[in-house]
Amino acid sequence: MNVSLILIILLIGAFVTYFAGDKLASKVALFFSLAALGCSVVLLNHFLDGENISLINAWITQPKISFALNADGLAMAMLLLTVALTPIIIFSSFGNDYKNAKSFYALILFMAFAMTGTFLASDGLLYYIFWELALIPIYFIALIWGNGDAEERKKAVIKFFIYTFAGSLFMLVSLIYLYQKAGSFLIEDLYQLDLSQTEQIWIFLGFFLAYAIKIPIIPFHTWQANVYQKAPTVGTMLLSGIMLKMGLYSVIRWQLPIAPLAAKELMNIIIALGIAGVIYGSIVALRQKDLKKLLAYSSLAHVGLIAAGTYTLTLDGLRGAVLQMIAHGFVVVGLFLAAEIIFRRFQTRNISEMGGIRIQSPKFASMFLILVLASVALPGTFNFVGEFTVLYSLSQINIWFALLGGTTIILGAYYMLKMFQNVMLGEANTKTFADVTLNEGISLVVIITILIFFGFYPKPITDLISPSLEIILNAINKN
Repeated sequence: MNVSLILIILLIGAFVTYFAGDKLASKVALFFSLAALGCSVVLLNHFLDGENISLINAWITQPKISFALNADGLAMAMLLLTVALTPIIIFSSFGNDYKNAKSFYALILFMAFAMTGTFLASDGLLYYIFWELALIPIYFIALIWGNGDAEERKKAVIKFFIYTFAGSLFMLVSLIYLYQKAGSFLIEDLYQLDLSQTEQIWIFLGFFLAYAIKIPIIPFHTWQANVYQKAPTVGTMLLSGIMLKMGLYSVIRWQLPIAPLAAKELMNIIIALGIAGVIYGSIVALRQKDLKKLLAYSSLAHVGLIAAGTYTLTLDGLRGAVLQMIAHGFVVVGLFLAAEIIFRRFQTRNISEMGGIRIQSPKFASMFLILVLASVALPGTFNFVGEFTVLYSLSQINIWFALLGGTTIILGAYYMLKMFQNVMLGEANTKTFADVTLNEGISLVVIITILIFFGFYPKPITDLISPSLEIILNAINKN
């Protein structure tokens, strides 16, 4: 099966959605997103049957650039995360009325196209093109359809754009340097380069700036909370559920195997920054009064732990990080959806103005509680599998890393359960909370089902990603 078919479906879907008009845009976008999901499942079956899912075509002669795509187990997992979350995000947005809906939904599909390309690209320049393309739709989604004061939103979004674009330029310089050494942008050729330790450190840092901003890792996180708050919930879901995974995935796919000596030398520093993000994000989340901002800082804490896991340079660390990427993608989309459902009823994101929802909608309260428990890695949920594996890998490096990283469980349980108490419990709110609609309920049930199923049975994903991670780890350890 031609792996580019999924990209073609998403790209054509974006154009068809735009020309379908405002009334049909959401339904057309949902159709194409489901078509991409269906093709990805077929692609997965071909992959599991042993078929080599790759495509390499000459694109530009000078410099030598190939249109090269490859779907190994790791890329396949990230592809499935993208095409599974995209229809959920689109379907959950049906409760909102967007002006110029055709542009809004077309941008969502175009962003899914760019993110999918980033995960599949095996040519460095093609990868960079997809990486940058993903920034364009989220910029307009946040700027045009965002929340709050227009001027403040504009400042937050422009800061995000400049930060991420500037960081990416350092990655581009690194890729150009690697091309001059290898004569090719193909990832397998870049893996074979024999770079000195000094060269690797500069390459490592060039990639790190791009990834640390995108993930984000402190102190490069300053754009995150404001953009998450100002963006429409669909934009926040795309950012937190999928886009930040581009940075984490790229660390494993591009940075570590190309500059392994630098990774080993700087490992403790980067792990410390990741764990600092865990503690910082958790402490700041404790003080938040806005529900979306609380969830934004909670996400910062969780991705800090994932980042720490990727830099352990162990199979457990890489595997745990990928598992946690996928789990975090689903749980954070579920939590932001729950926050949006509350906003649709109460027209506020201020936690102090909520409360008593459980009395009016016990079903929604129960689903929200499951998402909260999954977020704090309760055993039996998908997040526990990844988080435990990452903490175990950190303990192999330094027990203090594991102990400090484990504070995410304690602090996370405190601020998330306290938030649940303030939002859901207490006397009935004077505002009426209508029960969840069909599309809201289906979206939440699908997410919860995935979190619980893979919480008890993560083997399919573990078996999918482990061979690819072992190959990457061998490339790291060859030096």
